[in-house]
Amino acid sequence: MPAFAIYLTAALCEIFGCFAVWIWLRQDRSVWWLVPGALSLMLFALVLTRSPADAAGRAYAVYGGVYIAASLGWLWLVEGQRPDGWDLLGAALCLFGAAIILWAPRSA
Repeated sequence: MPAFAIYLTAALCEIFGCFAVWIWLRQDRSVWWLVPGALSLMLFALVLTRSPADAAGRAYAVYGGVYIAASLGWLWLVEGQRPDGWDLLGAALCLFGAAIILWAPRSA
């Protein structure tokens, strides 16, 4: 699986898992939302271990940039609020930084 797909899948799993808790607590929905939420968070952790990064901290740093962009996609597609230009600029900067972290040449 390509690196971006790994990070995007992990982000969607984490976002859904956290959103399930959000729905339960903030929108007064059934406690049963926690079951798929917990499963989604476990899947998030498993997917992130497939990162091509050479160290966990680097994988988490790259993931952070993708998570920010995916969160704005969630905002738009699930919550119905369109990201503004500042949101998009911030996400682009984060993705650029994530790409540098993941693919920069490193000395051994």
